[in-house]
Amino acid sequence: MKKIFLLLAAAALFTATGCEDLDQAPISSGSVPTFYKSPDDFNQGLTAVYSALRNYPDRTLTMSETRSDNIYGVSTQGLRTWEPINNFSTGIVANEYPADTWSADYLGIYRANVLLDQLEKNSSVLTEDLRKRTEAQARFLRAFFYLDLVRYFGRVPLIDKPLEPQEVAKIQRANVADIYNLMIADLEYAAANLPASYPAAEAGRVTSGAAKGFLALTYMTRSGATYNIQGPGLGTNDYATALRLLNEVIASNQYSLVTAAGTAGSPYANVFSYTNEGNREVVFDIQYLSGGTGLGAGYPSILVNNNYFASIGVGTTFGTGDELRAAADDLLRSYPTGDQRKAFTYQIGYTGGGVTESRAAFKKYIDGPKRGTSRTDWPINFIVMRYADILLLKAECILQGGGGSQAEALTIVNQIRTRAGITAPLTSVNLSTLLEERRREFAGEGLRWHDLVRTGQMLTVMNDWIAKEDTRNRIRKPLNANDVLYPVPQQELAASSYLYEQNPGY
Repeated sequence: MKKIFLLLAAAALFTATGCEDLDQAPISSGSVPTFYKSPDDFNQGLTAVYSALRNYPDRTLTMSETRSDNIYGVSTQGLRTWEPINNFSTGIVANEYPADTWSADYLGIYRANVLLDQLEKNSSVLTEDLRKRTEAQARFLRAFFYLDLVRYFGRVPLIDKPLEPQEVAKIQRANVADIYNLMIADLEYAAANLPASYPAAEAGRVTSGAAKGFLALTYMTRSGATYNIQGPGLGTNDYATALRLLNEVIASNQYSLVTAAGTAGSPYANVFSYTNEGNREVVFDIQYLSGGTGLGAGYPSILVNNNYFASIGVGTTFGTGDELRAAADDLLRSYPTGDQRKAFTYQIGYTGGGVTESRAAFKKYIDGPKRGTSRTDWPINFIVMRYADILLLKAECILQGGGGSQAEALTIVNQIRTRAGITAPLTSVNLSTLLEERRREFAGEGLRWHDLVRTGQMLTVMNDWIAKEDTRNRIRKPLNANDVLYPVPQQELAASSYLYEQNPGY
């Protein structure tokens, strides 16, 4: 059931009193709406906050996946808008991807702030239980958007209430530590006030398990390497706290690894099956529905091209018209014998549109016969966090000294490998081998860049990889600590009358 996104069309169009300002840009066009007057107003307001997640997968497959060593995204037919992201160009202050990320995250924050403000002023129309659950969801989503911003941009403006445009224009970028304080408070409230699960009719809403999982990830991100910049890592050593939260998610018994192949061909493939959505591995996902109603997903088409779709017999209208963003050779070589994740995740070579392609296409999210009406109308949900991530984050906390034992971490990694069909277990594990396992497990899911940055391995891994993989000599090298962050978008510098200073290196 996909009830959350069934409501999004209405959320994008409604103009009821008190809700007409929810689609305005949060930074340059902030506005304070009139009071909400009914439970339906609050429900529509909350749905509008969820709707800001709609294009999150599209952005993360460029901002994180394409930026990482999982993709060699060098074009052969002219410069693509995503290629400067791949190439670490310092001239991306006006690039659409950082600009869209900043704008979309702040739109979500603005909508959450409006809803929270109205809950404080006019929540008497709601039952106490509904008020708490509504507030908890809004605060989770606000923290989610802020975590996205901090990981990409470091210091950003801290806005926790709806403001008029002239007030917004006076707010400078906050210290990262202060933004974490807000995120942690929001996620703690969400974890304490959200249910463990929902009825099927409310599938897609955030749960207490998701709140604890993201709270753990937030602590781990804050604990990450500082790189001596004002970025997401503050070196706070919160791994014991994060481990406790992850253990609580595990002990809840709400989630488990998918271990049955079903009709998908392998247990790993079954995690992403179009007929197995909402399975017990899903901790938090973004819901989509095809059918030409504007509620479908576009992200399955992001990394592949028209020729790939021609090769699987669904025509060329499902591609972006763009070039293939090919999987890195180094990534493909890393899979051990028998690893079922490789065959499911990639199509290595294909012929379509009169062209034979030897490189590997990401096909994890593509099931041609179950497509919608266009390349932006796929029905498949995007899993933002799944139980395999919870387990491997636990192993990371252990290896970072947060508690537990090396034997526990090794057991977790081998559990993930066994599910993938690998019969030869590892006999030891360290942070590097753990990251390589995460790389294979979550390839194409937008986690790799954040994993490298969080663990302090971005510079070493990326510079080594670029030296081996950049056969066209298009990626700027060597990378330095400033490359951890993206630039503040030019449009935001201008909207703030250049109150914001640019991140170093741009």
